[in-house]
Amino acid sequence: MLSIPFISSNSPFLRRSGSKPVLSDSGSVELDDTRERVLNFATETIENKGGDYTMYAMGKMMVPSQVFLWRFKVLLFLLLCISCLKVCWESVMRMDAGVRNLFLYEAFLYYNPLLLITLMVWLWGLNLWVFSHSSVSYSKIFDLDHNHLSHIDIWKSATWMTVIVPTSMTAYIYLYSHREELLAASQPVVLYMVSLMILIFPFDIFYLSSRYYLLRTIWRIILPLQSITFSDFFLADILTSMSKVLSDLERSVCRMLNRQVATIAWLEADSICGSHSGAIPLVLAFPYLCRFFQCLRQYRDTKEKNCLFNALKYATAMPVIFLSALKYHAYPEKWIYFYRPLWLLSSVINSSYSFYWDVTRDWDLSNFTRIFKFKNPSRFSNIFYGRPWVYYWVLGSNLILRCTWTYKLSSHLRHNYLTVFTITSLEIFRRFQWVFFRVENEWNKMSQKAVITNSATSTNIPMDDIPSEKDGLLDSSDHVV
Repeated sequence: MLSIPFISSNSPFLRRSGSKPVLSDSGSVELDDTRERVLNFATETIENKGGDYTMYAMGKMMVPSQVFLWRFKVLLFLLLCISCLKVCWESVMRMDAGVRNLFLYEAFLYYNPLLLITLMVWLWGLNLWVFSHSSVSYSKIFDLDHNHLSHIDIWKSATWMTVIVPTSMTAYIYLYSHREELLAASQPVVLYMVSLMILIFPFDIFYLSSRYYLLRTIWRIILPLQSITFSDFFLADILTSMSKVLSDLERSVCRMLNRQVATIAWLEADSICGSHSGAIPLVLAFPYLCRFFQCLRQYRDTKEKNCLFNALKYATAMPVIFLSALKYHAYPEKWIYFYRPLWLLSSVINSSYSFYWDVTRDWDLSNFTRIFKFKNPSRFSNIFYGRPWVYYWVLGSNLILRCTWTYKLSSHLRHNYLTVFTITSLEIFRRFQWVFFRVENEWNKMSQKAVITNSATSTNIPMDDIPSEKDGLLDSSDHVV
């Protein structure tokens, strides 16, 4: 009987189930070709021992190909989406017309934040995919260890989120339409609790090191008592684009704590978690306050005036948020003739200042599209690299979406939830574009600093004149966002 030698778990041909892909120094990801390599190894073993190749060929035919598995997963995903849409539509049609809109608004309140977070995770995976094919080493920029997540890991997480969140939403709508209010109310509550537990789970599963890296960074953002790193203000900037998501999370948790889920008692709920609640503008302003204090901390460390101008940019968002909230506390005439013109003026100032800072500070237009020059040219890089229309698209879309940004910061415009969802999704897409050029700009600065340091070392400049790693970390010219 033909025997195949035992292959140890440390063999280069096998990796443990569930292990992450191996990351090279350049940030590229080695594809998981375990199947082919094991089969090739077995082929050589069989041939060396004079075995019958027919047995091996039959075994190879029985192993499904990666393309087949990928297509099968896509088919299952599409069937799940169609089933969820069908169940949701039939369930909504069972409701009374007077109850339907109120219920959909409430269901949207609970699941809108998680859907937008899922969108952000998908786009972040696409960011990492582009970085892994370009010359930008994002692991060095963010100071990540060798266990950091690749774009494949990110997309796996996004896939599970895409499956779980709509499924829970479908169950919530179905149970409520069949008058199972208690079971319906448990759906968003359980989903929120499980999501929180997975995030803080202290055991070495579900990417422990990456989860705790995220939690540490969030803690540093909330309390900027230490020197500000690139990861700190990078994540804080992303949170400013998700301020509406944080606001909806606050309202959802408020309703859960007050046992108002699946009640659609909006008149009673409005007194606690309604649109006039003072918590809404505070949560909307929270990410901007974090960035504001980060800039002040950076000014304290570097004494660079650019840090103060950067802090002023985030301060201009405060009037937009709080003037909008005054609609629920001011007389209608005073709102129309006094507060609303001030709100419009503050919106124009914030949008213009933010757009100016993006173009002149965050991006280096001289190397604007180098991020899309892949080490191995592909159709994607041929479309984007060196194309003049990319300049016009990014500048134009960034300007327009900076202006619509005002809509999602204004609590008195939040009742048209479909419009707000669309604008918030576009803001997340704008931030996704921003990530490419901000990270590339940071990589260019790091590369230039390395060249200068190497030149200084080769010309025997005293070590006291060479900037230290800490000085480079605190240099505001590198880290003003």
